[in-house]
Amino acid sequence: MRTRLLGFTAALVLAAFGAAVPVAQAAVPVVTGPDCVADGGKVEYDATVGLYRCVGATEYDNELITKS
Repeated sequence: MRTRLLGFTAALVLAAFGAAVPVAQAAVPVVTGPDCVADGGKVEYDATVGLYRCVGATEYDNELITKS
């Protein structure tokens, strides 16, 4: 009986985490490479963080590129 209760509780916790991930991703602003270029910027590689960054754009200046 305890094993079933533990398994059920674990399943509920994992389901809650699974439901929370898309909400957390939606809260992060999404800047794409084409959006950066259309805004007058250019995409440059930032070796300090290992990601691409939008440089020189009006709206997205110095934002990390989160999607291609």
